[in-house]
Amino acid sequence: MVAKDYPYYLVVKRMNCSLEVQTEPCNKRVKPLSRVTSLANLIPPVKAAPLKRIGQTLQRSISFRSESRTESVMPPRPWTRPAPPANTKRRDSKLWSETFDVRLGHQMLSSKEINRQEAIFELSRGEKDLVEDLKLAKKAYHDPMLKLSIMTEHELNQIFGTLESLIPLHEDLLSRLREARKPDGSTEHVGHILVDWLPCLDSYNSYCSNQVAAKALLDHKKQDHRVHDFLQRCLESPFSRKLDLWNFLDIPRSRLVKYPLLLREILKHTPNDHPDRQHLDEAINMIQSIVAEINTQTGESECRFYKERLLYLEGSQRDLLIDSSRILSCHGELKNNRGAKLHVFLFQDVLVITRAITHNEQLYYQLYRQPIPVRELQWEDLQDGVIRLGGSIRGAFSNNERTKNFFRVSFHSSSQLHSHSFQASDAFNKQQWLNCIRQAKGAAEQATRPADETEEYLCL
Repeated sequence: MVAKDYPYYLVVKRMNCSLEVQTEPCNKRVKPLSRVTSLANLIPPVKAAPLKRIGQTLQRSISFRSESRTESVMPPRPWTRPAPPANTKRRDSKLWSETFDVRLGHQMLSSKEINRQEAIFELSRGEKDLVEDLKLAKKAYHDPMLKLSIMTEHELNQIFGTLESLIPLHEDLLSRLREARKPDGSTEHVGHILVDWLPCLDSYNSYCSNQVAAKALLDHKKQDHRVHDFLQRCLESPFSRKLDLWNFLDIPRSRLVKYPLLLREILKHTPNDHPDRQHLDEAINMIQSIVAEINTQTGESECRFYKERLLYLEGSQRDLLIDSSRILSCHGELKNNRGAKLHVFLFQDVLVITRAITHNEQLYYQLYRQPIPVRELQWEDLQDGVIRLGGSIRGAFSNNERTKNFFRVSFHSSSQLHSHSFQASDAFNKQQWLNCIRQAKGAAEQATRPADETEEYLCL
């Protein structure tokens, strides 16, 4: 494929840059909405550990690090040459007070009112940026890949989901916010606009629920040299702001979980006697309910996705507890005491130990041991150095670094004690696993307690 086959915005020189996700250079002015401009308070810090917490599905970025095994490392093309970095497109980061005059008429605004206008302006500008990014994802990625037959229409529909339908939705809110802005740049009321508009966010259900399957397909398609080359050219182009395709596809989710913070910030700077407070309170309650519902739907969708990827070596491995599970508490890569890599799933009622394998060029999870009911599961936090690595002479003489971050799970079956020792990637990851197991165990016991109490009462 020659360069002229790409749209004008892809005709760029090749650059020697990494495919890793990179963030924008931190050269923006400090905004008063420090809690809003970052999702650090919503999304747990991402460690090197591959553990995925499902309990807060929307509040985290879907990284799928352990699935990266399916991606081939693309060797550099012989005809490519490093080129100077292209100028990265940057967005306007002006504050409301830098855009409009803080003196309305001859009266200087109070600091509280200035902060309120900044918060409203941040909401409006975020909508503008979101609309631009959604249109860019379609124009710079979806449409060219379809036109150049880099992916089929069916594959693109699976990866992009209902993204296009979100554009008019956010254009509508942006239009309403602009209409509410006075000629002097100030906005008096936004609460009633949000109360009227927020119900349409229900359409995010289908988009967010599709993200797990979309990410898996995108990772798989990156093994195709044409797809890899196209995405690399996009990443190296100024329009991408050094963000890859998945960053753009994940922007709607990250915007969704920002709304509660944005609205609380507006409410924080709204006087108690302001008529907008009641509507803002109502809007905050609405968005919290919407996010909670979408979070539940997305979690169930993720659970179904991984259940469909389980492969059973024999019929005895099938467990009704897996089939009936609607919640996947967490999952990720762990090692056993022989150093073998395993992928462990903690469903609401059963722990499933698997090995990740490639089948028909897709990633699947083959059951490695019999599933363990959570109700019968016991766990133990092991001190560093307790576990001896087996399987080789080398393991017997290994240094202490290889025996860190182990924990053990055990259960009784047919009057015999069975146990598995797992090694996490670090202490943080191990603690996450132990917390998940503890919570799942507590939830399983609480769910069965009423039935047990009723049975005991009937026996009496």
